[in-house]
Amino acid sequence: MRLTAEADPQLWIPVTDSLGWKGRRHRKAAIRMLLGQVNAAVGATERPGSRFGAWAMSQAAPMLMKRADGRVLVWTWKAEPELVVAMATAQVLTPEVRIARASMPMDYDDTESFPSRLGVGEKLLVPMPPSPASPPFATYTWDTGTHLVTLTAVCSDKERFGTLTGALDDLARSLRIADDLTGGESPEVLRLDPA
Repeated sequence: MRLTAEADPQLWIPVTDSLGWKGRRHRKAAIRMLLGQVNAAVGATERPGSRFGAWAMSQAAPMLMKRADGRVLVWTWKAEPELVVAMATAQVLTPEVRIARASMPMDYDDTESFPSRLGVGEKLLVPMPPSPASPPFATYTWDTGTHLVTLTAVCSDKERFGTLTGALDDLARSLRIADDLTGGESPEVLRLDPA
């Protein structure tokens, strides 16, 4: 299963297809922000080589995402790349994934219905995580029957998180599954669900 999205280019910079110099600054900023959040969550301080580590990871990230072949899409906030990182994934719904999803802590059971092109999914906003060191985040999840599609966005600023939820909702609504066309079909064919 491959994912596509129509992210607003005025708000989001795609990291997924940014090979080489294209998008390098945004990749590096996103990885540096995520590494900083992980360090804060585990109580570690930034080490001298961490800037080089973020650069090295930013060089390897596009190739890894290209190998994921549409199962992973990543964006950063255009105006401030270190503010928000959003990542969409498609994962096969194995029994283990279903068990892990069912056994999430009760703290994360406060979801609301979220309709989109993928059907009715779940939206979870955590503006104030239980741990003060944890960043605010939003998760959108859809169960397609065979796959679990998830969009997770992590924000580095708790005070500005609420101002971003509209843009995150729009990004989540733009996600869809990219079907491979089979014999006789073309992109102009309109497919209707059996329902």
